[in-house]
Amino acid sequence: MAFDGMSCRLGRGISFGNALDAPREGDAGFRLHERYFAEVRDAGFDTVRLPVRWSAHAGGSSPYTISPALFERVDWAIGEALRRDLNIVLNVHHYDELNDAPRGQRPRFLGLWRQIAARYAGWPGRLYFELLNEPRGAMTAGAWNELIPLALAVIRERDPGRAVIVGPARMNDIGALPELELPDDDRLVVTVHYYAPLEFTHQGAPWRAGADQWLGTTWGDDADRRAVSDDLARAASWAAARGRPLFIGEFGCYERAGLAAREQWTRFVRLEAERLGLSWCYWEFGTDFGAFDPARNSWREPLRDALTGDGNPLAG
Repeated sequence: MAFDGMSCRLGRGISFGNALDAPREGDAGFRLHERYFAEVRDAGFDTVRLPVRWSAHAGGSSPYTISPALFERVDWAIGEALRRDLNIVLNVHHYDELNDAPRGQRPRFLGLWRQIAARYAGWPGRLYFELLNEPRGAMTAGAWNELIPLALAVIRERDPGRAVIVGPARMNDIGALPELELPDDDRLVVTVHYYAPLEFTHQGAPWRAGADQWLGTTWGDDADRRAVSDDLARAASWAAARGRPLFIGEFGCYERAGLAAREQWTRFVRLEAERLGLSWCYWEFGTDFGAFDPARNSWREPLRDALTGDGNPLAG
């Protein structure tokens, strides 16, 4: 029997990005600390998402052994979330080699999940697995649809009841949902990422070619808001038609947009998601999209309020 959104309720989430998904923790200027899990819980979040770059800490040949030190660090992070009654989403992040060569890297990808699933089988149901962050490049919809059931079978051999999150190719874009083929598995959650319009949310982002030309892009008129509402409604309708919970696994706005503008966009996206009954996860906690300022050890209050505060009457 398919499970509904209430039996798989991720609620309000935030990602601990740029920590364990960096080549090494700390390379992106951010490290996890115990107090951050308490901050997240106390701010009113239900879920943390833990991106992990397993591929940077695993062997290149079978059995593709994952570093014990990385596993111990992930164990610690999961434990910190669970003991505070937070859900935690554990994913495979930044596996660039897989996106470049899906066929050649397939055995290694499955080998990673074989180890992850075996290690966490029997852990509480608040732990969710997310197969792969933002499939892209040579990982086309066809290649990804072929790989999903293989990875799921590896997980199910060791952990039959675990909720597993999967999104479409083309970087989990909402527009790619019609291309996603879901296996017949009653513990699947669908995820999408939302950064529209990119010219606003990624203005000035150094990794995005031409993003400096977007500096000064504004957002917030009726047409802007209607576009967000329409995008999220289409995604919610697609998931509902298939009896699947939908999780907006990432949304956020880069720091160069300015705090006031980021707050406005973030609040609207969050409230639209909640109006549609969708769980969501903000990207991210403590770096260049961050709602929290580690240097000051405090929330950027406009963003924290946009995410977990009372609604804005203008948002409806």
